[in-house]
Amino acid sequence: MNEHDFQKKLGDLMGEISTLPKAEREKLEALAQQTKERHGKLKKTVGELQESLDYLRLSIKYLVFDLEATRRENGYLRKMLEESSQAPKPDSAADFGPEDVDFDLDLDDDHDDLQDSL
Repeated sequence: MNEHDFQKKLGDLMGEISTLPKAEREKLEALAQQTKERHGKLKKTVGELQESLDYLRLSIKYLVFDLEATRRENGYLRKMLEESSQAPKPDSAADFGPEDVDFDLDLDDDHDDLQDSL
């Protein structure tokens, strides 16, 4: 039953109740009013539940996306580890010397370039 039908039937019921004697009418009008209030609360609760379900669905989509991205990243990192474990490694750290490092320490040129740019 949709909202329109409910309101129509409740209105019809209230019309029928209004034809009853006063003693019976007051009791039934109170019950009809309680029914109307409960229907409103139920409608509100269903709306809140729908919002919660929508939020839950969205959260699950984000979690699935994050899980898939994590799995891809894990696969990529495992592949990198496998490739690095297959590459030849130096026998010891002693094999690594200053001659293996290639960098320019000519700071005067860099300092002059910096001064020119200012």
